[in-house]
Amino acid sequence: MYNFVAHSLKLNLLNTMNRIFFYTLLSTLLLCLPVLVSSQEEARLLRFPTINGNQVVFSYAGDLYTVPVSGGMARKLTSDAGYEMFSHFSPDGSTIAFTAQYDGNTEIYTIPAKGGVPS
Repeated sequence: MYNFVAHSLKLNLLNTMNRIFFYTLLSTLLLCLPVLVSSQEEARLLRFPTINGNQVVFSYAGDLYTVPVSGGMARKLTSDAGYEMFSHFSPDGSTIAFTAQYDGNTEIYTIPAKGGVPS
């Protein structure tokens, strides 16, 4: 009888410890989930980077952005209703050539490295 009671108390203690561990693990995961999700969303679609000197140009969500190589806030270069990608700097770094789909066809356009209207 004593063994049965001791065994039951031991099982209850283990179940309580398992529940505490489970709820601690679950609450930790729930607290960390927003951080994990937001860090993945921030860099999800950065594509086709090109570098010239200390400037990087990349495609994000169909538009071109620029940011210094050292880091910082990215600045939007294009905001047209098309999809811009595959950017490349001119040899002197003053112009950026890229492909875009504005009217259904994929064509090559240029834009000043500081931003502006594609031509």
